[in-house]
Amino acid sequence: MVNFGKKLTANRVQEWEKYYINYKLMKKKVKQYVQETEQGGKERQCVLKEFARMLDDQIEKTVLFFLEQQGIIAHKIQELGEERTVLLKSPVISKISELREAYIAVGHDLLKLLKFVDMNATGIRKILKKFDKRFGYKFTDYYINTRSNHPYSQLQQVFKHVGIAAVVGALSRNLAELQERQGSYPSIYDQPSTTLEVQDPVIYLIHASVDKLTRSTNFLQFLGKHALILEEGEDQVDKEKYYFVSLMLNLVNTFLYMVNTYIIVPTADDYSTSLGAAATVCGIIIGSMAVAQVFSSVYFSAWSNKSYFKPLVFSSIVLFLGNTLYALAYDLNSLTVLLIGRLLCGMGSARAVNRRYISDCVPREIRMKASAGFVSASALGMACGPALAGLLQTRFKLYVLTINQDTLPGWVMAFAWLAYLIWLWISFKEPVRDAEVKHVFPDDTRRADNEALESGLEQPLLLSSEKMQNDEGDEECNGSDEGQEESHEPATSIASAYRLLTPSVKVQLLIYFMLKYAMEILLAESSVVTSFYFGWSTSSVAIFLAVLGLTVLPVNAVVGTYVSNLFEDRQILLGSEILVLLGILLSFKLTSTYTMPQYVSSALITFVAAEVLEGVNLALLAQVMSSRLTRGTYNGGLLSTEAGTLARVVADGTITLAGYLGESWLLNVTLLPSLIICLASIAATLLTYNSMF
Repeated sequence: MVNFGKKLTANRVQEWEKYYINYKLMKKKVKQYVQETEQGGKERQCVLKEFARMLDDQIEKTVLFFLEQQGIIAHKIQELGEERTVLLKSPVISKISELREAYIAVGHDLLKLLKFVDMNATGIRKILKKFDKRFGYKFTDYYINTRSNHPYSQLQQVFKHVGIAAVVGALSRNLAELQERQGSYPSIYDQPSTTLEVQDPVIYLIHASVDKLTRSTNFLQFLGKHALILEEGEDQVDKEKYYFVSLMLNLVNTFLYMVNTYIIVPTADDYSTSLGAAATVCGIIIGSMAVAQVFSSVYFSAWSNKSYFKPLVFSSIVLFLGNTLYALAYDLNSLTVLLIGRLLCGMGSARAVNRRYISDCVPREIRMKASAGFVSASALGMACGPALAGLLQTRFKLYVLTINQDTLPGWVMAFAWLAYLIWLWISFKEPVRDAEVKHVFPDDTRRADNEALESGLEQPLLLSSEKMQNDEGDEECNGSDEGQEESHEPATSIASAYRLLTPSVKVQLLIYFMLKYAMEILLAESSVVTSFYFGWSTSSVAIFLAVLGLTVLPVNAVVGTYVSNLFEDRQILLGSEILVLLGILLSFKLTSTYTMPQYVSSALITFVAAEVLEGVNLALLAQVMSSRLTRGTYNGGLLSTEAGTLARVVADGTITLAGYLGESWLLNVTLLPSLIICLASIAATLLTYNSMF
């Protein structure tokens, strides 16, 4: 493979030489920064700012020249268009031929400009990759995220091709209208797309160049996304895998599981007392599902490497059985059966499969919409669960079965999962695995390039000098810009995944643990607390929890549309943590009386702040996480799921243990760990604040 620096020198247009990015200079700067940082002469924060400023200057130089040349080409097309208008009124074949040649010449100028943009875009991508490799830090994420949507960003011109598309369109239209035979169509715009297949060769070349440029800059667009649902593979393969009904089945699975999780919350305390246990045992009842999910997340994540259909079928069957046992526990008068039912429900958690399906099998152009659908389905299920429980306020006998507010959630969800299983069995289409489509795309070099780009580039904070010298030597010997990459396989166990966690990632996981703990304490003990202090009925608790759940989507919409454009992610993160802290402090019972406005307002602040915090936390986690954790069974999504699930388990256990002290102590005792963990997460955030990009 030819060294990119040499390739850039050999293929650039000589008269445009000074307008290309200075790849050689930036490469030397990266090496210099590594040496200075290793010797303690310069802090990493200073290096990041200097390199970002240098890259800004290089991109601005290139973009301004590109816009100038694009304007020149547009002006030429405009002048030729005036000649064409006059000529078509009084056609002269020789003049039409000359005009057509002039348009073709402009087309070749455009090709030259497209190649210029492509070379510079490739250089930007490679130098960012090199910087990440040398520093073991995902500077690329920070750089793209801060520049891609900024109103003054020059980087947008690199991968938003609106101006180029307009020029290509004008050139295509004018050349087409100079064809000797135009048929019966008055304009190119009136022709069916199939009639435009016969075009001048220069137009084919231009479209091929634009397509190549689009593929080149898609990597930059990909890195600008804030999501733990990771984008992998080429669209060709994705379209082979994608089936809309299968996507809908995954989203419905997500929705039903969240309904299943929260439908019992308003009645769990009443169910436990009906079986002779204390009301606070509701913590164990609710939390047992999370306990099982700690283990199910791992095997579902591994199973999704081989199939999507089979784990979804297994999930549906287990959830059907679990909900049936949950409902039967009342007539069997057995708390054990009830807990087994909830454990089975947790063993059916296929959220890892749902995420993986969107990541692997949904085409890139709609993947972000599918990811938003995943979030929306989760939020809607969270709201519908308690609301549905509020509607199931009835009591009657059906043969030997008791149907009441305690058992109905189990029966309703059992039938829902049975109906889902039938739909799944009839409609789900198992995606074609990579091995099965390999023969369709035997020369899939572009995909290999993408996988190389997305493969793990994380190293220790600085490579050793010896290792760096070896890398530099390899580059020269092999003629490859990036040299011989080390094998960066995905983590193969929880332990190996943990060893890949940097301090920044650990802090984000701590924050995720904190927010899930605080939310679980709030939701799981709400029925006991509100019944003890305010005498709320099951319906009142259900309405309260449903209203909390319904705040998720509008709050995230406001944050995503407005707040995120005004503040950095790390600023929103810290602000949300402080608001969670404020909500927790307001929740404490510090006087002899505890009022409903105090509880409702503090709960609203805590819940809304935690929801905002979850979104920005996952976005930052995706940025600071090692690329080795973007693939395989033990990926970043699994780690965050495990952290959140463990938080729910601990929170539900805390509620049950605190119940032994009496319901009057329950609120303050359970809030105290929330307060301590929240303070710890804020302190950890401040300590790692400058590394959060």
